[in-house]
Amino acid sequence: MTLSPEETGIIETILQHTEEGTTDTLPELMRNPVTTYTDPDVLAQEVDVLFRKFPIIMGHAEQLPEPGTYITNDDLGVPILITRNNDGVVKAFMNVCRHRGARLTGADCGKAKTFSCPYHKWTYDLNGNLRGLPQASGFGDIDKKTLGLVELPAFERYGMIWVRPSVTEEPLDIDRWLAPMAEQLEGLGLENHTVFRAWSLDRKMNWHLALEGFQESYHFCGAHEHTACSAYLDNQSVWTDKYPHMRHSVPLPNVVELKDRAPEDWVHRPYFMTQNYIFPCNYVQVMTDHVYIHTIIPTGVDSCIFKCMMLIPEAPKTEKAEGYWQKNYDVIRTVFGEDFEIGENIQKGLNTAANTEFLFGRYEIGLHLGTKAIQDALDGRLSA
Repeated sequence: MTLSPEETGIIETILQHTEEGTTDTLPELMRNPVTTYTDPDVLAQEVDVLFRKFPIIMGHAEQLPEPGTYITNDDLGVPILITRNNDGVVKAFMNVCRHRGARLTGADCGKAKTFSCPYHKWTYDLNGNLRGLPQASGFGDIDKKTLGLVELPAFERYGMIWVRPSVTEEPLDIDRWLAPMAEQLEGLGLENHTVFRAWSLDRKMNWHLALEGFQESYHFCGAHEHTACSAYLDNQSVWTDKYPHMRHSVPLPNVVELKDRAPEDWVHRPYFMTQNYIFPCNYVQVMTDHVYIHTIIPTGVDSCIFKCMMLIPEAPKTEKAEGYWQKNYDVIRTVFGEDFEIGENIQKGLNTAANTEFLFGRYEIGLHLGTKAIQDALDGRLSA
């Protein structure tokens, strides 16, 4: 498989870093006020902008295998119903009946030919159209076409399901939005993967603290001294700015093997963990043979939900394969647990006034890029 110019450049850069003992750096430090993590007004603006106006990964295509299958999501503070219609197209709606506002379904997932409100049995089809209501004469000449479910922009791209969780007149071109990451995402073939494990954790920490754990590798040999540290080069990463997204290439120690090979014989994936930030709150974390999809959602100024899917190329067919993937799952849960323990301890100290700002080092490049993109969105300089 021919390497892309981008991946060739990443390998060239990391080989130079290993030769010279350097890493990617920026010219200046960045100072981030602690109020970013503690101010309820900041959080309210973030929810209104970041978590309403931009597409969020809500699931994997495998979770909607055929027409009528559906999943629901309440994590964003918006009740969302996502289904596949009879033409195979993914649709998303507010999980709210247009009569008196009851939820159409409280199940996490399921299959249905129609969605019927449990309160008064108003019934909607897979395109959200109001199809029937008991004793309709009591409502006179209402126009059923105006009482369909409220639809949300939904898209199926690169094996993932994306939803913008708000109703707006502004169109969303998902292909333009994902274009900076298209080459990387398309090459993964995630539409052909299967979900090995999916989990959700409630954490007592601001959502930025969870997000920022993926935006630098400076902490690896501190937080993960006995786990992830030895698996990667210490703080020698390559950053590719894909504004407002980014690609973070973390090399394995054996990447130095490529020094003895001709560039035309280089391969990329076996030598890197690649953490792809998809603005505003998703990571597509590419390991050497499997992928994690992370979504981080605020639930309060000092709490968040961390959702993760572990995607593998095919379902395990043997006990040995099951054990192999289970071991990988156990390792990542341990590593994430180390991050979250530190993050929750940071949260406990935020209101002590010990710090009024956090200092982002010149090689903590993801913190710089991610913070700038978020601030641009909050200031109206970035839109989907």
